[in-house]
Amino acid sequence: MIVAERKPMVEILASIQGVSRLLVVGCETCVAVCLAGGAKEVAVLSAALRLALRERTSAVEILERSVERQCEEEFNAPLAEDIAKVEAVLSMACGVGVQTLAEQFPDAIIYPALNTQFMGRPEAPGIWAERCLGCGDCVLGRFGGICPITRCSKSLLNGPCGGSSNGRCEVDPEHLECAWQLIYDRLARLGQLERLYAIEPPKDWRSAHDGGPRRTTREDLRL
Repeated sequence: MIVAERKPMVEILASIQGVSRLLVVGCETCVAVCLAGGAKEVAVLSAALRLALRERTSAVEILERSVERQCEEEFNAPLAEDIAKVEAVLSMACGVGVQTLAEQFPDAIIYPALNTQFMGRPEAPGIWAERCLGCGDCVLGRFGGICPITRCSKSLLNGPCGGSSNGRCEVDPEHLECAWQLIYDRLARLGQLERLYAIEPPKDWRSAHDGGPRRTTREDLRL
């Protein structure tokens, strides 16, 4: 899932300075799971904004809404009436949702309330860990289901560096396991250590963002 966190309140307040009618919109998919942008977070942020703005000479009207997925226009369509009533929209979606609203409602001012971080998974309550970089050329099948591009701090494809110790990464030994130790242990468990004899060629990053904004087309689904 896409993991995000709320922007600092100072930054949010600065973005909506001078706005007297505001719509705060949540997203009930990824960012709701990581407790950053669902309906509950919309209510919490709206309440915090009302408190922070209570000393203004003119009252600020804040509307609260939430949709299933801001990255799809069909779910955003019911927001049209409310967006027409306000001066700005504060989106609690990932960056994709924010941009979708901006494209769908070109005359509306859209501000992000979150910082989009990565694609990851929950490890424990309140902890999410990055697992995928979205490189466009998945190598998980060659490394026992463990991604060296994302989980190795140096994105090494042909074995570990010389800095790991006791299975921990030198970049952050307290929090990071050495990805290549994980790969070795996993392949040993599967009886597939011979996979490590294969030399991985240099990564072709054209399938990643280095080749520009990406688009996927399914011809069988096109009208």
